[in-house]
Amino acid sequence: MTGPVRLAHAAAIPRMAQRVSVRHPSVQRLRRLSGRRSARSDEGAYVIDGPTLLAEALGAGVPLHEVVAEPSCPDELLERAAAAGATVRRVDAGVLARVTDTVTPQPVAAIAALPGATSADAAAAAGPLALVLVGVGDPGNAGTLLRSAEGAGAGAVMFCDGSVDPYAPKCVRASAGSVFRLVVVRDASSSEALRHLSAAGVATVGTLARGAPPYDEADLARPVALVLGSEAHGLSEAAAGQVERTVTIPMAGRTESLNVGMAGTILCFESLRQRRALAQHRDQRNELDATPPEAAGCNEP
Repeated sequence: MTGPVRLAHAAAIPRMAQRVSVRHPSVQRLRRLSGRRSARSDEGAYVIDGPTLLAEALGAGVPLHEVVAEPSCPDELLERAAAAGATVRRVDAGVLARVTDTVTPQPVAAIAALPGATSADAAAAAGPLALVLVGVGDPGNAGTLLRSAEGAGAGAVMFCDGSVDPYAPKCVRASAGSVFRLVVVRDASSSEALRHLSAAGVATVGTLARGAPPYDEADLARPVALVLGSEAHGLSEAAAGQVERTVTIPMAGRTESLNVGMAGTILCFESLRQRRALAQHRDQRNELDATPPEAAGCNEP
């Protein structure tokens, strides 16, 4: 009997949630955290907009403080948030569009705990691939890089030297949930990040618009961190001087360079391609080593 009782209680929480106005402190907190990086830093929290991202956050186990929902938000999602420990509040339709940074109005917004990962944490979690973003300022590019990093098997992304806040609403949306599942560092120093990566045995490869060997000639199958520079100025001289090697993406046409989101994506999946090719080669070699001589047609008369 205890199981059904607990489920009924959890389901009742959202329906009994306090209805608040636009002036309520929780709603004003949404406005503050949506608009100001300094507020996110001071309060150790950030905003997650919309049912899809909220579901991704719940699936990733992101700690949630509060959830503010309009009438059209699915009850099942609010039940999940309440069961995860979030305080659920309800507002009238249209309130969230007035306080959150969204182009398309969403029926729910959550306040989540801001992770406190360090460069050392990220280096330890890098796995086969990490990204170091140096002065990357566009949230769309940053979100693309987070998605590409996760898709290519990366464990960590470090935002360094004045890069955009990865927990700004636009960047969170552009990441499509990847920011919840990677070890992400904000406000890091590139020199410190590179030092920790080297100490962890992760090779560092910087990207230049021109003047370096082609990217597909580099060994990206080993544990590697791709170091990407700003949209306007590329990789800084200081960061380029600290990496183990630099690479360029050769261009056949008259385009001067690719934007950092596209360039980083190409390199992420070149790393994955090389790792897959290496794994396939090892599998084939193991199969040959395990084949008896008779089966291989090498039986002596």
